[in-house]
This record gives sequence, C-alpha cells and structure tokens, in this order.
Amino acid sequence: MPLHKKKPFPLVDPPHDLKPSEHVYQIRFTKEVLRDYQEYLNRLNLYRQRVWTCKTTGKTNLTYEQALVSERRAAEKVQQFPKELMNPVLQMIQYSTLTLKDLVDTIYSKFREHLFEGLELHVWKEKFVYACKILKLLEDESGTHYEVGLLDNDKRVTETLIVKESDLIRKKAPYSRSVLKAFIRESTSQSAPWMLHEKLAEKHGISTKPPENLHTGNTIGKKRKNTENGSVVDMDMTNKRTKKDGDATNGIRIKYPIEDLLVQPAANDPAFSDRPSLYTSFKVPMDCVGDLLMIWDFCSSFARLLNLWRFSLEDFENAICHKDSNLILIVEAHAALLRLLIKDEGNYFMIIEGKKRKSKITVITWKEFLCDFLEMEGREELTKYLGTIRRGHYGLLEVSAKLSIFRDLVSEALKTNAIRARVDECIEQQQELAAKRREEDKRKKEEHSKTSDKQGHQEGNPQNGERNAHSSDVNGKAPQDEDVLSVGKQKAKVSKKLGNSQNGKRNAYSSSVNGKASQDEDSLPLGKWNVKVSKKSYIQENGEKNHRAAGFGELIMENGNYSEKVKGVSPTSGGIKSPGRRKYKEKDIQEKLPEEEQKDYIEKELEKLSIRTNPLGKDRNHNRYWFFRRDGRLFVESSDSIQWGYYSTKEELDALMGSLNPKGVRERALQKQLQKHYQKMSMALQKRSKEAAQNALLEDSERRRSTRVRVEARKKPAFFSYVNKWKDD
Repeated sequence: MPLHKKKPFPLVDPPHDLKPSEHVYQIRFTKEVLRDYQEYLNRLNLYRQRVWTCKTTGKTNLTYEQALVSERRAAEKVQQFPKELMNPVLQMIQYSTLTLKDLVDTIYSKFREHLFEGLELHVWKEKFVYACKILKLLEDESGTHYEVGLLDNDKRVTETLIVKESDLIRKKAPYSRSVLKAFIRESTSQSAPWMLHEKLAEKHGISTKPPENLHTGNTIGKKRKNTENGSVVDMDMTNKRTKKDGDATNGIRIKYPIEDLLVQPAANDPAFSDRPSLYTSFKVPMDCVGDLLMIWDFCSSFARLLNLWRFSLEDFENAICHKDSNLILIVEAHAALLRLLIKDEGNYFMIIEGKKRKSKITVITWKEFLCDFLEMEGREELTKYLGTIRRGHYGLLEVSAKLSIFRDLVSEALKTNAIRARVDECIEQQQELAAKRREEDKRKKEEHSKTSDKQGHQEGNPQNGERNAHSSDVNGKAPQDEDVLSVGKQKAKVSKKLGNSQNGKRNAYSSSVNGKASQDEDSLPLGKWNVKVSKKSYIQENGEKNHRAAGFGELIMENGNYSEKVKGVSPTSGGIKSPGRRKYKEKDIQEKLPEEEQKDYIEKELEKLSIRTNPLGKDRNHNRYWFFRRDGRLFVESSDSIQWGYYSTKEELDALMGSLNPKGVRERALQKQLQKHYQKMSMALQKRSKEAAQNALLEDSERRRSTRVRVEARKKPAFFSYVNKWKDD
C-alpha cells in the first residue's frame, strides 16, 4: 500500500447498508465506494497529488496510482529472488542495524559466489560450454562436488554430470542489487533495526525475539518524539542517548554509520565539544519565524523578476513588527507581488478588471488592491482584517496576520507563469552546467590515465630518460626550468607589443581587449602572473591627453580569483569599445579561465542559479539546519517546526561541528555539508560579527555624548530609508 507522509494510508470502508438502487461513486484504482460526491472529489484529488511514496522502492513524489504501479512492478521483481536463498537472507536481515545500502552490499557480496541447488549456470564439457542446472550438492572427503543437469532450449534436463566447482561458469549473478533492495523492503515492517513481518518470520522459522544486545524498550517500534517544552536552546540537550547494538565486550563489530539514537559513547571516541546554545532573540513570535524566513527568501530569490530591490532579513523583521501603516518596504513588497498577479492575468486580474481599477499601484492605492486580493474565494480566514486595512490601520494588525497575508500572496505568486518559467529556465541552465562539469571530470580522468600510462612506458625504457636528461644538461637548461623560461618569453613578447604602441601601433593591444588576442597572447597562462598596462605607455608623442584620460583594461589574477578591470575608454582609441559593450560572454570567460578557476566558476554559477533553499541536514534529534545565502546566520528548526534558533559567530559554528558524532547517519551527513560550505559560512558569520561590533560601538559613542552638547536628531533605522531601485515605473 502506498505511503502518505511515510505512514500507511487507510482506505475507506465500504458502507454496509447499501441498497441495490442507490447511486454511489467508486474510485477506479482503490475500489473505494463513497456516497457523497464532494467526499469522492476530495479523495480523488488527494490521490492525484504527488505526495505518495512507493512502500517497496522508496520512490517519492508519485500519485497514488503511480505508487501502486511501482509497488506491483517491485513485487514482480521480488518473485525473481531465488527461493533457496530466502531463508539465509532473511536471517541476515532480521534485527540488522545497517543502513539499506550497507545491508544490500553485505548480502550481495556474501551470496554472489554462493552455489545452491536449482541455480542455473554453465559448465565445461569436452572443451564446450553447456547450460546446466545444479541438481544436488555432494560433499565427501575430497571436497564439494556438484551434480548438474544439462538443459536444452526448453529448460529440460537431458543429461546429468558430476563436476567440480572449477568446471562451473557463472555468467551473471542470481539476482541484482535492485531485486535484493526490493526484497528487503517488501519483507520488513520497519527499519533501524530491520524487522521482518511476523507471518513471514514464522513461515521461515526465524525468531522474532530481539537479541540481548538490542534495547527494545528504547529503539524498537518507537517513534521519535517531538520537543514539547522549552526553547530551541535546550532541544539538543533534552534527549538522552540511547544504547546501540554492539560493544566491545560482546565481541560484535558494528559497521558505522548507524541510526543516531543507537549510537553509544565509546572509549576510542574523540573528545566532542559541547553543543553551543542557540540565540532565540526574534522580534516576531516563535511560531511565525518559519513564515518570516520563507517570505524573505522568496522575495530575495525572485527579486529581479519582481522588480523589488533586495532588503535584509533584519529590516524585513523590523518593518513587519512596526506599527506604521505606510512603510515603504512593506508597501513595495506587497505591490511587487500584486503586480506579478496582475501581469499573470489570472483570477485576481479579472477581479481588478471588474472593478475598473487603474493598474498602477501606489502608496495611496495599495491597500485597495490588497483588500481585493483578500476578498477572493478561499480566503475567508483573512477577511476579518478587511475593515482594519480599509480604515488605513494596516500597521495595527498582529504580526501573525501580516505574515499570513504575505504567505497567501507568495503561494499565489508561485502559481504564476512567470515564476514557473523562471524556475524551468534555472533548472535547464543548472543541467547544462552540471553536464559540462561531468564532461570536464571525464576529460581529466582520461588525461590522468594517459599520463600514468606514459610515465609507466618511460619507466620501462630508462635509456630514453637518461638520454633526455643528458641532452638537457648539455644545453645547460634544467627540465624544471622550461616552464619559467617559456613564461619569460611570453612576457617579453607582450612587453614588445606594448612597447610598439608608443609608436602609434596599438592594434595588437586593442584586439586583445576585445577578446581577439593573437596566438601568443592566448597562450599566456592566466593566474601565474599579472598583465598590467600602464597609462603612460599609451600616450602619443604629440602629447594627446585623450588616451591618458581614457586608460586601458587590466587582466589580473590575484589569489586565485579572476577579475577584469575595465576603465572608461574613448571611442577614438583604435576601435576599443565602450565598457558597456566590452563584457565577456559566459562562454568566453569559461574558455579563458584555467581548469581550477573554471571549476570554481561553474560552482559559483550553479549557486547563483539555485532558487530553492534546502536544509543542510539534520542532527540526531531530527532538528533541521538552514543557511541562507544573503543572511550571515545558521538557523536551527526543531523537529516539530515550532521552535527556532540561530548561531551568529564562527566560534559557535566550530563548536557545532565539533559536537557532531559521525557514527550517526544524520549527523555524519550534516557534518559533510557543513564542511563543504564551511569557508562560505565562516566568512558570512565573521562579516556579520564585525558589522554587529561596529554598530555596537557607534551606539555606545552616541550614548556617551554629553547632554550639554547640541547634537542632531538621532538617525532612523535602516528600514525607514528603504528605496526600491528596481521599481518598474
């Protein structure tokens, strides 16, 4: 049966008092019978949503019918599993604490070469290979022999032989990994540890009693608890560690990682640091933090499409909590979302057209457009705020009400054609960059293999190596100095070309600025030295100041980062284009960058195209960790999505990483993600800490000013001075 939210979904029981003449509604693929038409539609719509999971294969984002088809196909695969191996495989599955992948690898490697009765394979006979089937295993003092029957085209035994194992040929494994994975999922009722269905265990005579080293009171059949009290600060400290299924005294060797709650402290564990306490100083209510982050992240990700200048999370939080009804930041955010709905020409556009409103949304009229949105069908819960908004008191609404309105606007914006087109475009670009990265990795592997083969060939012919070394010594040039000499020659060529420009010959340099450099210039290794062009070398002998005032570009590689510095160039300087026309295309940039820089460039482009923020991972208590590109904090969400907290310093990030236990599945995955993004996150945290320290010093200096000195009025907060620079007039 397909799973809904990782749980079995019960079907509707058929009515018992049906009359023969009564009209009912039946769902085709579940055979459910319903009397009420509305209930039938609701049920059918639920089955058509992509929220179902195939129980056998674990595939997600399926409709109910697709999940049924997936389960049926998986069941057909399971039927292919050899019956002779079922009992020993089920013995290995019962109460195993390995992950699914590790369990599949263990079983597959153990039984891959296992020979059993009924196995079909091939045998050598008189220098020919015949298809056969093992009929019986014969064991004696000399070893194990096999009685096999030769098979014809109809799989019938035509002749029997007694052969050794060396005479048998296995051309393929008796089952694939996918079949084994489907068999494990189909045979078990729960994982971590794996437990067989009771009837299946009884059928094969497998004990259902847990082993002594497995603590059933805490781990088996018990769902994880959600935090019920306390703030996010205590949510990592409240749960006690549960004992896992193996220690050195019992002689059982555990293959890590395992379920986090089964991990026990061991003597050889490194010294874990204490998990730092979380900050919970939010101005909005705790249950509204999730909506606040979601709305801000959406506006930041689609800012260019919305024509909305980006604002910080702190400014958005302060503006939401402020009582002013016409804050520019709030007005522009509402107006941008409403304009997007109008341009989509959907239901909201029809309502606006029916009321004959002008399409321009201003500081005065934005509340009328917002009220029209709240009056749409399906928003009955928000209609109670219409009176307050119409009277011009939007700022007096509760924070939860403001965020609920924003949340509905964002959900409608996600359905528009413009947002969907943007998402599709980003996905296509991401796929292209990912394909290019795979091709680059494949090319590097091929080059590496060729280089290793060439080195092996040279090692096999030492005379050639000695001859080459002798020739280099005779010429007085060591082999390791050739790169330096070649770079020096290239520098000389460039300096020669630059020197010729003093005599009025600037064509060579102008072509290189336009991206059409000569062969010598293209061969210059960017990143190993800098090409800087002096303004004085381009001043003509007659003293013209046009070129000196104009200046020229510089191609600089500093600290491994490629940058192009282009200054203003006059239109008369030898065909050099203006700065607006001299931007390199992405393809040109990728071709000119070295391999390492090109890889970094692709990673940065993939990050730019990422319009969906996913959690970095979960800790042992299922708390989720979020990092947003445009905010220098690491947010933590509790397992029930009610409590929130954050880390704001690099020291706290280091302490968090030191407190994660890599023996657990979730904490190992989280630790890998934190290590992958460590440099970016630490830089963002340090930048935020520095800005916070500067702001604190500024406030402290203002507080210490003498009251006898007449000072200017105190500066307003940043969100008061917000200006939408991308506004579409």
